[in-house]
Amino acid sequence: MATGNLILPEPLNVVVLTGGPDRERSVSLMSADEVSRALRDAGHQVRLLEIGPDDLQGLDELEGWCHVTFPALHGAWGEGGALQEILARRGIAFVGSEAPAAARCMDKDGAKRVFTEHGFDTPPHEMVSAGDTVSLAPPVVVKPACEGSSIDLEICRDRAALAAARTRLHVRHRELMVERFVTGRELTVAVVAGADPVGQDVEALPPIQIVPATEYYDYEAKYEREDTQYRFDPDLPDALLDDLRRIALGVHQTLGCRHLSRTDFIVDDALRPWILEVNSIPGFTSHSLVPMAAARAGIDLPRLVDRLVRRAGPI
Repeated sequence: MATGNLILPEPLNVVVLTGGPDRERSVSLMSADEVSRALRDAGHQVRLLEIGPDDLQGLDELEGWCHVTFPALHGAWGEGGALQEILARRGIAFVGSEAPAAARCMDKDGAKRVFTEHGFDTPPHEMVSAGDTVSLAPPVVVKPACEGSSIDLEICRDRAALAAARTRLHVRHRELMVERFVTGRELTVAVVAGADPVGQDVEALPPIQIVPATEYYDYEAKYEREDTQYRFDPDLPDALLDDLRRIALGVHQTLGCRHLSRTDFIVDDALRPWILEVNSIPGFTSHSLVPMAAARAGIDLPRLVDRLVRRAGPI
């Protein structure tokens, strides 16, 4: 794809990709609206393009106009490597991790194995198909290995609840992850590209403690409810908060992420942090965590998305 020889800080022609076939499609549309608005506020020329695995025609029309794309898709196809492979094969520049790293992040089972191999703490887990015996004793968390936004996630506090959850979820998912439930506080740390558009540096943003009004941070608490609390001043030692940022940077590098990621943690009652998962395309909705953390660090959303497209686009 022709990129021209832009001299910063001239505006870029950016295509925000959205839609997709996954169950998080509605979240993708919300993220794309926010990203598009912020990019326009930053002075860029923006087009919004809905795509899917059976609807890629719009990508053919990018040649000669688009400098960089901003995938704002959530779910297995949009953030799990398939879309990234298509964009790379077509020579289209894009924000976010390349296909191998995107696939590693989306595969919760594979990602947790990488965490363990590199010395990062993550709750023990096992993958089960229908009919398999679960060896972990409740309480456990049951979830699909390749979904986001807490879709089909259930906390099971006894064997009866575990059996009922598996009966419901195996209808939609051949395999499920069963993970030891860790009691504690949920925190998240975003990692984003630094301000230098030609550099390779990334920075960890301030940790956020998430306090849902519901039992756990489910889809409704993430995107619909207004009573979820987001705390930048959790009652935790500063040294621990610094450790969370350090771990998030280490995980970002270990998984091979690019431009941005978000690592979710549980800090248990002994103040030990456990990694739950890493998101390679975090949400950008009005309720999303990365924009909140960036704002706390003094980076408003237009400035954040400007950083990302300049890092990903032409030099």
